[in-house]
Amino acid sequence: MASLLRFRKLCYVEPAVSKCSFQSYDKVIKKHDNQSCIPPPPPPPPPLRKITNDGDKRKVLRRRRDSKEWRCLDWCCWMVGYICTTWWLLLVLYNALPGFEVPESPGVKLKKEGLTPLHPVVLIPGIVTGGLELWEGKPCADGLFRKRLWGGSFTEIFKRPLCWLEHMSLDNETGLDPPGIRVRAVPGLVAADYFASWYFVWAVLIENLAKIGYEGKNMHMAAYDWRLSFQNTEVRDQALSRLKSKIELLYVTNGYKKVVVVPHSMGVLYFLHFLKWVEAPSPMGGGAGPGWCAKHIKSVMNIGPAFLGVPKAASGLFSGEAKDVAFARAMAPGVLDSELLGLQTLEHVMRVSRTWDSLMSLIPKGGETIWGNMDWSPEEEYDCYPTKTKYVQSALTESSQSTNETDGKLGFKVKDPVRYGRIISFGKTTSQVQSSNLPSFDPKEISRGRHQHKSNSSCGDVWTEYDEMSRESIRGVADNKAYTAKTLIDLLHFVAPKMMRRSDAHFSYGIADNLDDPKYSHYKYWSNPLETKLPDAPDMEICCLYGTGIPTERSYVYRTSPTDRCKSIPFRIDSSVSGGGDGCLRNGVYFVDGDESVPVLSAGFMCAKGWRGKNRFNPSGLEIGGDKIYSDILRMSERINLRV
Repeated sequence: MASLLRFRKLCYVEPAVSKCSFQSYDKVIKKHDNQSCIPPPPPPPPPLRKITNDGDKRKVLRRRRDSKEWRCLDWCCWMVGYICTTWWLLLVLYNALPGFEVPESPGVKLKKEGLTPLHPVVLIPGIVTGGLELWEGKPCADGLFRKRLWGGSFTEIFKRPLCWLEHMSLDNETGLDPPGIRVRAVPGLVAADYFASWYFVWAVLIENLAKIGYEGKNMHMAAYDWRLSFQNTEVRDQALSRLKSKIELLYVTNGYKKVVVVPHSMGVLYFLHFLKWVEAPSPMGGGAGPGWCAKHIKSVMNIGPAFLGVPKAASGLFSGEAKDVAFARAMAPGVLDSELLGLQTLEHVMRVSRTWDSLMSLIPKGGETIWGNMDWSPEEEYDCYPTKTKYVQSALTESSQSTNETDGKLGFKVKDPVRYGRIISFGKTTSQVQSSNLPSFDPKEISRGRHQHKSNSSCGDVWTEYDEMSRESIRGVADNKAYTAKTLIDLLHFVAPKMMRRSDAHFSYGIADNLDDPKYSHYKYWSNPLETKLPDAPDMEICCLYGTGIPTERSYVYRTSPTDRCKSIPFRIDSSVSGGGDGCLRNGVYFVDGDESVPVLSAGFMCAKGWRGKNRFNPSGLEIGGDKIYSDILRMSERINLRV
């Protein structure tokens, strides 16, 4: 019976698969058993039975579809094989042929030149680059003890995102641990060598230092919880005390050689805070007394320093976004704003990031004196495409000379200045018109209706301080208004009062009139280079190393979001707005020169002018490293009217 059913299947249901025509029962059985078939000249095939059974139809279609999929899979495998083979051949040729040798690393070159370790090195990571691990958590975080919640594979974000967000948040009142949660910085060099397995941070520098002889006994990574305010790293973890002890230990165990400190990005502000803390009297400071820095520190090599803050921190705190989010909105409109599945990604990001007090240390400092006002800024003549401009200018000059035309028609059209001082503008027109045509922002006037007629109903789980604002207040913030570095502080106080109460307790953003005023002995001023003095250490060196030539966020064009969305952020960067051919305005963001995150103005001003020579910010005449300047920071500094 089984043979008959098999015969029926071969000859009727799957005629395209069988290679034999309709034959006698014995021949078909022989073909199936011996896996061979040598038929006589076949007679005309009988008409096939019409397949009416849905199951048989699906089997036939599935077999045909599988055959196509296998052919496609084979083609893909062959393509991958060709690509891999070609890659390996090129790699072999690259390493084998003369003139194609892999260049030596800096560490190998320095070792050949005879360099050996002399001064111990302390590395200080910046914001978000240091790993964080879980020591105590809620039931949803079972199995994650001492596993990385930040810096690593980030698999837990996808497995349990809401639980991860809860554990990455700090207490919204104290800025410290929420009840029942302890997340701590990963110790050692592994804390910030790689941000992820494929994204290095300090790994290359550590490797090159190791090639000339550095190791654990003379190199240290000063890891800290980058979410906390600088003083709270001492209150909770005694991180500043441990850094002081480590520097002292390295000094003694390395033959009383002073320490070279290499902070990065926000770590520059953290170490600037440390320089004041370590010599300040206890209990607010470390109690080491004057002269500690002169005794223990050889030099401070600041990499990508955010001395005067970064505008992207303001946009992040204001609307939970920056250039990348605006670009994503421009490429795929509606994706980030979709309420599908209630994701509310940006709302979650804002809720968590507003508990990280460290972000508030990056709000622009120096007000309008440094960053410009409604009609002026130090970078107002910045050329977004200097190479293109030089080419066009050269062509115009040649054309003018060849035709003897001097009527000015072939010259440049004087373009309107970009008003970078307006860090946040509602509307493209608002970012460009004369300030006399713009209304002013009066927080007292519009705050009266803050809690009346709330714009969002009590729905969903995402909470931000925007839920407490009325629609009248939202309109009052946005109506044809622009905000400078000075009024930006007032704006943040208005839209996020709880966050800014913590900010007022830990940070300051002004310029000191009299640095000898006793109020500047408070720790809230220690990370602002415009409100504190460098230590009395005339032999200590300080350098500012920063990137240039990369478009960097400077100011933003905003618009209001739909007010009928549940618990949404009422403001967003207007990604539909772009400028003309100069390219300074793209997807709602104005760009200037910098390293993509920190503008040249913030990274270079203190070394170019603020600390240059003996002055009130640098009373001991602390040495500034030799100048190799590739940016326009000197011209910008001359335009800034700051008494030094």
